[in-house]
Amino acid sequence: MKPTNQQRTATNTAKSKKADAEIAGYTYGTKEVPRSPVSLEELEQLKQTATFTDEDVRNLQLAGDILEDQTEQVIDTWRGVIAKTPHLARYFADSNGEPDEKYKARAKERFKRWILDVCRRPYDQAWLDYQHEIGLRHTNLKKNQTDNASAPPQIPLRYVIAFTSVINDTIKPFLAKKGRGEEEVEAMYRAWCKAVLLHVTLWSRAYVAESDW
Repeated sequence: MKPTNQQRTATNTAKSKKADAEIAGYTYGTKEVPRSPVSLEELEQLKQTATFTDEDVRNLQLAGDILEDQTEQVIDTWRGVIAKTPHLARYFADSNGEPDEKYKARAKERFKRWILDVCRRPYDQAWLDYQHEIGLRHTNLKKNQTDNASAPPQIPLRYVIAFTSVINDTIKPFLAKKGRGEEEVEAMYRAWCKAVLLHVTLWSRAYVAESDW
């Protein structure tokens, strides 16, 4: 007897939760994540400002299917840029200035999961809360704590914002690898860029006063 769609969904959800639990420091949807100071109403206004629509959501879901088995290569591409940029690479170095391989490996697994979260997670309260958590982990409030690392205690906001250029500029070739048409790839790419902009905007909240954000 074949499993029903509901049974398959429940099985896939259980597998996903188990996989998530195996990613060191990945606390999405857990009680360890504090509530975001950003409201769902403010999130909705941000989505409207970025012209992020239901069509973008559908295109991101498709992008997730295409990127699922490419996350390792995507992160390696981004890490390659960081490695060639000393003022960025230092944020993955230990107190002696040497690359912290354990820190890099743990962060890489979370970053791989982030790619799929961008594409597949509903942008609800749990997602909103975790974006603030990610922002905090780039600031001196939580940097290094998750991995007990001794890297510099804060990544300047200017680098977080500027690096989105790399994240967006390098993603299209990966979206085009599965034989989709040019228009479809372009639609996925536009949706990805909007989504990344939303993420980084929410991360910035951890850096600035409420009155300035």
